[in-house]
Amino acid sequence: MKPTSASPGARALAASLRELRTARGKGLRELARMVRILPQLLSAWEKGQRVASPEDVARLLGALQVDDATYDRMMRLARRAKDDNWLDSNPSDLPPALSGIVEYERTATHISNWYHAIVPGLLQTADYARAILSNSEIGLEQADAMLIARLKRQRILTRADPVRFAALVGEVAIREGIGSADIMSDQVDHLLAMMALPNVSLRIVPANIGYHPGLIGSFILYEFAGLPPIVHLENSHATAFLHEDDVVGRYRKQAKILAGKALSEGDTRDLLREVAR
Repeated sequence: MKPTSASPGARALAASLRELRTARGKGLRELARMVRILPQLLSAWEKGQRVASPEDVARLLGALQVDDATYDRMMRLARRAKDDNWLDSNPSDLPPALSGIVEYERTATHISNWYHAIVPGLLQTADYARAILSNSEIGLEQADAMLIARLKRQRILTRADPVRFAALVGEVAIREGIGSADIMSDQVDHLLAMMALPNVSLRIVPANIGYHPGLIGSFILYEFAGLPPIVHLENSHATAFLHEDDVVGRYRKQAKILAGKALSEGDTRDLLREVAR
């Protein structure tokens, strides 16, 4: 049996607890003293080494004096933290879904993804991301917060020990007009620049090649050292994180099929330069 701390929800809960404490300027020992627990136990909860119970999470949230919306979100996550898979039906709320994604990206050794119609978030320019978020069903303040978070997340590609990132992207993503012509031109130039990084691979899957499984939907596969991989699925109204072996295996197979249909990296560069003209 897999340890409960390896589940997607448990890892997201750990990251969210750590973020809430630091955002409110509380030291680990200070908060532990406030809720009358050992600092070592709180540290284990924040590192995902142990899973805090819903009752313990409620005590922490009370001590941190979070607002009602944050309390409800965190308690939903705490109640499902030990589930094998995690479904968040309201991904427009930044935590805990985004906290989970940030944690997976931060700790992953390799990230693979397939996007059919848009450029992956880790490769988006600020203007391209803003064009998407400003046309989504979220408020301006929340869109700004998500944009800032998205740009910060991209640092995992250029940090001292960068994650390996393999992106398979549908041709429609580079030909679809998101924002103005200048925004799309800058975005394509940015893709070419990112491909120069030794840890980044980008390959385009051509349009008009008939049916393939990628037409059904996009996915991201996070792989870790010493922890089970996680598959991330998302649409406009729900996001899911799965880590059962058979599910991961099916998405590995799908990625292999898509890679077999994709252009080489050299041909992808040629196509991007053609689009950028």
